[in-house]
Amino acid sequence: MSEFRTGCTVCGAPLVYHSDQRAMVCAVCGGEFPSNAECENGHYVCDRCHSDGIGMVGAVCRESSSRDPTEVATVLMRLPGVHMHGPEHHVLAGSALLSAYRNCGGDIDLESALEEMERRGRQVPGGACGLWGSCGAAVSCGMAYSIITGSTPLSGESWGRCNIMTSRCLDAVGSLGGPRCCKRDTYTALIAAAGYISETLGVDMPAGNPVCGFSRMNGQCKGAACPYHPR
Repeated sequence: MSEFRTGCTVCGAPLVYHSDQRAMVCAVCGGEFPSNAECENGHYVCDRCHSDGIGMVGAVCRESSSRDPTEVATVLMRLPGVHMHGPEHHVLAGSALLSAYRNCGGDIDLESALEEMERRGRQVPGGACGLWGSCGAAVSCGMAYSIITGSTPLSGESWGRCNIMTSRCLDAVGSLGGPRCCKRDTYTALIAAAGYISETLGVDMPAGNPVCGFSRMNGQCKGAACPYHPR
């Protein structure tokens, strides 16, 4: 599957998104799942099989010394099994944020935080950005904030802040417009998240201005309209 970085991970053909969910059989594991997406040749790959690069995310984040979450994310994006687009970014974004937070002096048990981030992030399906109106990278940053603060549905101030965190990230992502780009949306969410953490938790998190090295792999790249495009 790793031969293709965009489109179908089986044959490389463009994806087709349906407005309604349909029963589809995964071309990798053979399981049947409801989904809105398949490629033009009829291939469907379930989220778990598509996210075969997630297993390496935690190991990289534990070893990283970077204080910039976009820098951590770039390393993760280059891992084998992390595709141009896909639900692996729903774990990747929050994991990069947690790693950088620890390296900036944030008080967390990174090992357990990353394990919880993977459990939560895997629950956000591919295509949530367009089908739910809620980009998974932004939601991932909200999850990371919840993990950092130990928030639950019964929490007070931290409950509100978790939702504000996600809304800040979503606003930044949505302001750039579509079509989706998992690299652009992850960078954008992380920059917004780093600012909110500095503002509310007193942990200064520098987030630079990343230059995207993936634009040629994205058939829907916005080119110079993207703030990270290597103009």
